[in-house]
Amino acid sequence: MDADELLRRLRAARDWAEAEEEHASDEVAEQAFRAVRMVLDKLVDPGKPVSH
Repeated sequence: MDADELLRRLRAARDWAEAEEEHASDEVAEQAFRAVRMVLDKLVDPGKPVSH
């Protein structure tokens, strides 16, 4: 796997986590998906401030 493919997969995972966060069944699940999304945001764009 090259860097472009890795970045594509990280972005897809981030988009998935964001969608799951929006449709979470309870607050605990929402917080868990938010944490995953925040980590993936940091991996995709290390210089960008993390949004909550």
